[in-house]
Amino acid sequence: MAKRQVRIGMVGYKFMGKAHSHAYRDLPFYFDNDVQPVMQAIAGRDEAGVKAAADKMGWASYETDWRRLVERDDIDLIDIGSPNNTHAEIAIAAAQAGKHIICEKPLALNADEARRMLEAVDKAGVVHMICHNYRFVPAIRYAKQLIDSGQLGKIYHMRAHYLQDWIMDPDFPLVWRLRKDICGSGTHGDLMAHSIDLARYLTGEITEVSGMMNTFIKQRPLGEMSGGLSAKASGEQVGEVDVDDAVAFICRFDNEAMGVFEATRFGKGNRNTNQFEINGSKGSVRWSMEHMNDLQLYLDTDKEGSQGFRTISCTETIHPYAGAYWPAGHIIGYEHTFINIAHELMQGIAENRSPSPNFEDGYRNQLVLEAVETSSKEKQWVQIPQF
Repeated sequence: MAKRQVRIGMVGYKFMGKAHSHAYRDLPFYFDNDVQPVMQAIAGRDEAGVKAAADKMGWASYETDWRRLVERDDIDLIDIGSPNNTHAEIAIAAAQAGKHIICEKPLALNADEARRMLEAVDKAGVVHMICHNYRFVPAIRYAKQLIDSGQLGKIYHMRAHYLQDWIMDPDFPLVWRLRKDICGSGTHGDLMAHSIDLARYLTGEITEVSGMMNTFIKQRPLGEMSGGLSAKASGEQVGEVDVDDAVAFICRFDNEAMGVFEATRFGKGNRNTNQFEINGSKGSVRWSMEHMNDLQLYLDTDKEGSQGFRTISCTETIHPYAGAYWPAGHIIGYEHTFINIAHELMQGIAENRSPSPNFEDGYRNQLVLEAVETSSKEKQWVQIPQF
């Protein structure tokens, strides 16, 4: 019997568009979902660019206006991978049209937009997710199991940092990721949003924060993204940088744990250093994106003289998602995190439920992001508003 199809309309076709397209294409190869993704249409403003992307990535058709995707009767799911300032308008319109939605992070420009997006999907009763893909790394899922089962004991600390260096050249142009009207915040919403999501997923809800933010280069030449994290200047004209280059904050969790977080795009030598360590009363875990298949684990039940962090290759069939891929020790990569989230999304649509992380997680994340910004401006502790 043929499976029910989920016909996808995707907005955006560059960095995240490539990652999401690959996930939909490869999903049926690894997972036997109850529904089948169909790459129905892709949308982008540049007709030549979006047509080329549709041909290369395997989309059946294309549009030059996202509104056409929302209007089409042959689209069941809207995938939003466009700049942050478009998320709310597209998501709300899609919800009102009865489409399921997956949206890239951060969910919106601010908490008010995120709240309206959450209200729209709740009212419409559609399935919704936000693409915090790092939750879907097998090693992180395994860390979650260790924490939830009590093997680490009472959690006392989480420290995390997300470091990149791709905008350190003063001549790197003022792309959309460096303009507040388009992205909402700089490193904070781009990188720190991931660390906040992992903190909420692994450790608990954040209750109050004290933060600081800094912008190191105040002006840049105008320019546009040209693919991935590359960009090119469009001339000699310059513009003001009005977002953060770096952010740090400390926090308290609802379970009395303490948190220390840092994110920067000025960490020379760090291409994509996403790391965390969690300490409990019985043990600790460490993880780094640069060694994403490995989880470092310390347990105080180990025999004296043999205690220390061990490295677990989370590629065994017992580890979350790993059994869908290769034999033990045959590692997976960044792209597989998107396949894993696509798997959860398809199952959610089949069962009419919104898997986590969804728009509620995105809204809660946005509340923390805004609280850190407020703390930096007011130079004081700020409590996270009640959900």
